[in-house]
Amino acid sequence: MSRIRFLPSLVVLLGILCYFSPALPGQSVEWPCWRGPNRDGKSADTGLLKEWPEGGPELLWKVSDIGNGFSTVAVCGGFIYTTGDVDRKLILFAFDMNGTPKWNVPVDAAWTKSHPGSRSTPTVDGDRLYVLSGNGVMVCFDAKTGDQKWSKDLKRYGGRPGGWGYAESVLIYDNLAIAKPGGRSCVVALDKINGETVWQSKGFTAGPEYGSCVPFTFGGIPMIATGTKEGIACFSLKTGQVLWSNDWSAGNTANCPDPAISDGYVFWANGYRKGGICLKLAASGDKVSAEQVWTTNDMDCHHGGYIIHEGYIYGNHSAGWSCLDLKTGERKWNERAVGKGSVCFADGMLYLFGESGGKAALATCSPEGLTIKGNVTVEGSGPSWAHPVVVGGRLYLRYADNLYCFNMKAKAL
Repeated sequence: MSRIRFLPSLVVLLGILCYFSPALPGQSVEWPCWRGPNRDGKSADTGLLKEWPEGGPELLWKVSDIGNGFSTVAVCGGFIYTTGDVDRKLILFAFDMNGTPKWNVPVDAAWTKSHPGSRSTPTVDGDRLYVLSGNGVMVCFDAKTGDQKWSKDLKRYGGRPGGWGYAESVLIYDNLAIAKPGGRSCVVALDKINGETVWQSKGFTAGPEYGSCVPFTFGGIPMIATGTKEGIACFSLKTGQVLWSNDWSAGNTANCPDPAISDGYVFWANGYRKGGICLKLAASGDKVSAEQVWTTNDMDCHHGGYIIHEGYIYGNHSAGWSCLDLKTGERKWNERAVGKGSVCFADGMLYLFGESGGKAALATCSPEGLTIKGNVTVEGSGPSWAHPVVVGGRLYLRYADNLYCFNMKAKAL
């Protein structure tokens, strides 16, 4: 396999002791896929800073020249992975935990139409890694070497990308690699080892839109929920049969965020003045239903997503942020903070990353209100649609072709 020449710029090396140290107790070292191990935007880390110093947290390192794109990072097995577009090719990059480049390989031709740039966050499963290109090609690589295992164009299932390309991150569940080609087979499950088709979804036809699949179990039934052009839908993970669907947000300009699931409730919000919907699940035998409980105009969420914590939803709302009661939809507060952006949760705090100007902030996570506990600004240009990642006592921020790694560990007394 051909490889492009990679010229990294390692600009800052600070905090040598924590730079080389392993994660402390209470700090995970695994963030294997988009939005973390449970695809809910929540980190298991503890023992983190509750307030940043003036000027922002300690910068451990910065890497540049990772190409144009919006991919976040996956951190697994001592490697950090992301994707970016370089010379009209989608490139998969691998770094060690010090930010030193290990290898890079081409995945597919870059998405060069509306809003060019990489989309998919790599998904790591054992010794394999999976990426979906903006053109709809799913590729499996060796996670240690970057050698290609197999490749499949999902358009063969009859779907086609939306106007901004395929933007999904592959879901690995048991022996399956799952993604949405759209069309007559809205969702497909491939054998993760050889790429052969295991099942194609049945009972629901829709364009793929721009979100990813979220797995969960309810009533003893494993399933996935996902947003589409025709609304939200839920499919059996065993057969691909549609279990329920709701056409709220069908035909919206774009449906980007993933659904969030907690305590038998499914929440989904979108931008373009659409807002959010909350559904309550019920199961009987092998049947599952989803009843609409409430809708809201208080979470107009374009791309930055939301997290659910202790019965409350925290997420991007228009040019700011909102907190809603999960069961009632009652708005608890609305604040501006870093402006429109994306969110991650760790150790009782929110990590906010604005889409303009590289502004990031640490904030409280409470229905009583939002209090900013620190700010930092990173360099880049254009919109920043990559979500923040907190894992192993570190915060990763990607803006354009720059990747920053900050120390989040609270100092031991």
